[in-house]
Amino acid sequence: MAAVQQLMSLSRSPRHIAASIKGWNTQCHVSVRPTLGGVRHASGLVELPETHEMLRKTCRDFAEAELQPYASKFDKEGHVPQEKVKAMGELGLMALAVPEEYGGTGMDYLAYAVAMEEISRGCASAGVIMSAHNSLYIGPIQTFGSEKQKQDWITPFSTGDRVGCFALSEPGNGSDAGAASTTAKKDGSSYILNGTKAWITNGVESEATVVFATTDKDKKHRGISAFYVPKPREGLSLGKKEDKLGIRGSSTCNLIFEDCQVPQENMIGQPGSGFKIAMMTLDAGRIGIAGQALGIAQAAFDCAIDYAGKRMAFNAPILKMQTIQQKIADMGLRIESARLLTYKAAALKDAGKPYSKVRIFVELLAAMAKLSASETATFCAHQSIQILGGMGYVSDMPAERHYRDARITEIYEGTSEIQRLVIAGCLIKEYQAL
Repeated sequence: MAAVQQLMSLSRSPRHIAASIKGWNTQCHVSVRPTLGGVRHASGLVELPETHEMLRKTCRDFAEAELQPYASKFDKEGHVPQEKVKAMGELGLMALAVPEEYGGTGMDYLAYAVAMEEISRGCASAGVIMSAHNSLYIGPIQTFGSEKQKQDWITPFSTGDRVGCFALSEPGNGSDAGAASTTAKKDGSSYILNGTKAWITNGVESEATVVFATTDKDKKHRGISAFYVPKPREGLSLGKKEDKLGIRGSSTCNLIFEDCQVPQENMIGQPGSGFKIAMMTLDAGRIGIAGQALGIAQAAFDCAIDYAGKRMAFNAPILKMQTIQQKIADMGLRIESARLLTYKAAALKDAGKPYSKVRIFVELLAAMAKLSASETATFCAHQSIQILGGMGYVSDMPAERHYRDARITEIYEGTSEIQRLVIAGCLIKEYQAL
C-alpha cells in the first residue's frame, strides 16, 4: 500500500506530475526489457517516462490489492462497490486527463491509457466504469463545453463520488450513430426530449448523462445536438439492468426520455454539432477501450503463464512444452504490438499540434489501437483457456471471466467491422492527399 499512498500524495499535487509530463516529447522510447518476467512484468518493450511508470506501478499495486482479489465477486454479484470507485477517484483516476482547475489530475492521454490497462488487468468492470466516465462523459464536456459547463458538470464529478454516462446508441440504430430517432424539440427556453437510448454503461448509478438527440430531422446527422441531463430528472426513467455475458460488475441499461424538459443552456456546443462531438469523443474513447482490452489480455497472459509454470505433465511443467511455448509467443507478440499502437495513438492525441492537422491520424490510430487490442484480448483469453484446459472452463479460475470480459471490447465504441471501415477510410483519404 505504500505505492498507493505515494500516488495519493502526488495526486494532491498534480502540477508536479503535469510539469514533468509537459517536459516529455510525447514519444514512446523502446528499450530492451524482458516480457516474460512472470505476472509482475512491467510495461513490456515500452519504456515509459518516470511519472507514467510511477502511475503504472501505483495503479497495478492498487488493482492487485483492491480489485483483483474481488473481481470474481464483483462479476457474480453484478456490481463494483461504490467504495472502490471512490478509491479510484481518490487516486485521481476518475478525472485523469482533466485540468486541475476543474478538479482533475492534470495528466495526459498516455497516462490514461496506462492507467486503464492496469485497472482493467485487475478488474475489467472497474476499467469500463472508469473509461465511460473519463472518455465519454467528461470528454465531450471538456472539449466542447463552455467554461461554466466545465465548472458545473466536470468539477463535481472528478472525485469518484459521482459518475456520469454517455447516451448515443439506440435500440434500432446499432453502429449507425447518425440515425438518432431520439428527438429534442425547442419549447421556449427549453428542449423537450423523447426517445430511448440503449446499452448505457454506468446507466444505473450515474448522476448525469451526455445525450444526443435530433433537433432538425431535415439535416439528418447534421441535425443532431448534444445535451447535458442530470439524473434523476422528471421525464427520464431507466430500463431494466441488463444481465450481461461479461463486464458484469458494471451496470448497463436503457435511458427512456418521455417529455423530458432540458434547459437550453444545457446544450453542449452548437445546435447541430452533436454528431461531430460524438465522433470525436469516440476517437478518444477508443484509446481507453484499447487500454481496457490490453489489461484483459495481460491478465489472461499472466494467468496462463502462472498456471503453465505450475502444472506438471510427464514430470515437467507444461510451460516447457513446445505447443505451450508457441501459444505464449503468439500471445506476447500480439500484446506488445497492440500496446505499442495504443501508446502511439495516445501520444499523438497528446502531441499538442493543431487538431485539424492530426485529426485523421488520431482517428486512424485510435481505430487501429482499439481493433488490435480488442482482438488481442479475445485471442489471449481463448489461448489462456486452451493452456489451462479443463481448469480454464470453470469459474474457480479467472480465465473464463477474462474470456467473457474480452468479447465486449470487440463490440462497444465501434465494432471490429466498423473499425476496419474507419481504418480503410482514413488510409484512402491519406493516400488520395499525396
